[in-house]
Amino acid sequence: MKKTYMHLSLQERGLIHDMVWDKLSMSEIARRISRDPSTISRELNRNTPPLLKRYTPHLAQEHYEVRKQTVRQRPRLKNPKIVRYVRRKLKSGWSPEQIAGRWSKLHKKLTISHEAVYQYIYASTKPGEAGDLRVCLRRKHKRRQRKNIPFKEPRTTIPNRISIDLRPEEISKRATYGHWEGDSMVSKKSKASLNTLTERKSRLVKISKLSRRTIEETNQAVIAQLGAYPEILRRTITLDNGTENAGHEQITGRINLKCFFAHPYHSWERGTNENTNGLIRHYFPKGTDFATVSEEDIKWVENLLNNRPRKCLGYLTPNEVFNKAVALSC
Repeated sequence: MKKTYMHLSLQERGLIHDMVWDKLSMSEIARRISRDPSTISRELNRNTPPLLKRYTPHLAQEHYEVRKQTVRQRPRLKNPKIVRYVRRKLKSGWSPEQIAGRWSKLHKKLTISHEAVYQYIYASTKPGEAGDLRVCLRRKHKRRQRKNIPFKEPRTTIPNRISIDLRPEEISKRATYGHWEGDSMVSKKSKASLNTLTERKSRLVKISKLSRRTIEETNQAVIAQLGAYPEILRRTITLDNGTENAGHEQITGRINLKCFFAHPYHSWERGTNENTNGLIRHYFPKGTDFATVSEEDIKWVENLLNNRPRKCLGYLTPNEVFNKAVALSC
């Protein structure tokens, strides 16, 4: 006859505590409370906090109650097709929200929630084990913004700059396509850098590798990337006050777009590009020597980001949204 497993009671946990204190062996503790030695071993391993290094019965009981409640509420992902999709997209850098949103958009009769994806991740393996999906999660930290802190604006070396204050409101509202934000990502290990351009409405990103962050190389990268699009899809660009942007008039003269500049130390005024750079840093962390990064790797990251669904786009991808705009402009 199959035995029915009974969870340890608070009273049993109290007895275990006392016998551990008396330095009895696990097998002796198990014998005295009529339990299997593996039950005692599992209980002590699971409920002895590393910092306290001491088994506490009330804390162990509390942990058990939490686990029981979690298991009761857990909406498991059991469909093999969904599980394969979740695992594949996690490894491509998608967030649980993006995975659930995109799947549900494509499969309206078999939707999943982002909470179910999170619970699948945390239930699949223990932290640090082979195949631990937690390593696929992006951890975001809010950027401190200095909006209300007065400061003396430094003199700029950028000639004929037009302030973002004069930028039309429709650009801030993302009402139309063709408005870009630009930035540079630098490395402390070499003079190589990345130039990043993000289209505000579609979130499409274009990444170029520069051997040196000079005016000339920056201009060449921006002209090459944006010059490939029709004028209606490259109307304006908003930049920071880095010296590499001092040649902006050469860009506007070549490809006929208007250039605006954010206020110094106001990175949030180019929030679309700043957020995109954070996504790029997931693949090229701080400390990466861009001189060692290949053009193929850069293109791979660019394609990943442009083919990742975004909640703000109704779980469409930047490529899908921007390509639709390209088709309408022809």
